[in-house]
Amino acid sequence: MSFEVGIILEGKVVSIMPFGAFVSLPEGKTGLVHISEIASDYVKDVNEHLKQGDSVRVKVIKVDDKGKISLSIKKAIEERKRESKPIRPIEIDWSRSSDASLSFEDKLNKFKMDSDERMQSLKRSVDSKRSGGYRRGGGSY
Repeated sequence: MSFEVGIILEGKVVSIMPFGAFVSLPEGKTGLVHISEIASDYVKDVNEHLKQGDSVRVKVIKVDDKGKISLSIKKAIEERKRESKPIRPIEIDWSRSSDASLSFEDKLNKFKMDSDERMQSLKRSVDSKRSGGYRRGGGSY
């Protein structure tokens, strides 16, 4: 099995160091999960998150020229979250409408009235913000 960047594997924590954890992988290989790749939040002590013998799901993030394998637990978790959430377009039933019985002209008039009301509301909001606070000119300091 070649350990390509991006693949997700199951492994077992074999040792814990202050800078991360070594994880045994298939084919007798071992990789390092750096302390910054253990969790999405700040990790002060690796022992608070992992114990020797824990089974972990890891993502291969780098394989250097010497064959050293860099792993990430947090990226494997992010990947699983992306896989578990199917992205579906919003389903809109265009055939149903509350204005179905209205003619085109009536719909247009209703749209115009709604737009005018929204514009008036925005103007009142802007005017109220202008009236308070800083005013230009005319004042002495």
